[in-house]
Amino acid sequence: MTTIPRATFGKHERINEPLVFRRAFDRKKSASDAFLIVYGVENGLRFTRLGISVSRKKVRRAHDRNRVKRLIREAFRLSKESLPQGIDLIVVPRSGALSFEHASLAIPSLAQAVGRRLGIWPGTSNASRAQP
Repeated sequence: MTTIPRATFGKHERINEPLVFRRAFDRKKSASDAFLIVYGVENGLRFTRLGISVSRKKVRRAHDRNRVKRLIREAFRLSKESLPQGIDLIVVPRSGALSFEHASLAIPSLAQAVGRRLGIWPGTSNASRAQP
């Protein structure tokens, strides 16, 4: 009997520290489309972590900002298996007009683009690669 991995979003996968956000923004490895910008930086862990930065300037009302964050978290949770491992992803929406369909398609593709720019491929982690 095979077990199906549970798609959860645990506390260890969340980014709350301002220094991690700053490090990702300073690294300047990003990918974007019309609705999202995804910044990435290596984290040295065997899993991907998510940080969300929703500006009040871009999404005025608090309940709209919370809705956008919920959409991004759910899209991340459902697509964790297809994301490159060992990176921190900071997702910044361009506006409040983000749909779940777009987020669930964009996050894996943008994360893989950031992973390629960092030299990390899906299914591998920076921590598991041998150092020369």
